[in-house]
Amino acid sequence: MEIPDDRPVHETSVKVRFYELDPYDHVNHTNYFSYFETARIELLTQRGWGLDLMKEQGWQLVVVEAHARFLAAARYGEELVIHTWVESVGRVRSTWQQTMARRGEEVAWLTVAAAFTDLAGKPRRIPREFAESMGELQ
Repeated sequence: MEIPDDRPVHETSVKVRFYELDPYDHVNHTNYFSYFETARIELLTQRGWGLDLMKEQGWQLVVVEAHARFLAAARYGEELVIHTWVESVGRVRSTWQQTMARRGEEVAWLTVAAAFTDLAGKPRRIPREFAESMGELQ
């Protein structure tokens, strides 16, 4: 997956821990989703939309769809670099792209669709400020 140069991209690093390995001594596939989520939360926080602040305002961002592709195995002690960006923002739904690499080699990528809701889970229109802060409306 190509990292775009026409929109803001956030970079996060994570280090593989021993308890995240499967019996084959590589990262269990479910842990990749945690790495990707950590990167998305860091992006939100950096841009002023931390989960605690969103909750105080009565909002939440809920993953409604995810499509992952695993390209190479990650192993204990390796540093993985995750690039995250918002591909598009609609009325209620946003699409996020993420790619994970180890020393420049792509390990996995993820496309996530997330919906803006109130705390009861009812869909809500995405605030213009959110779209602007994600680089969508520059």
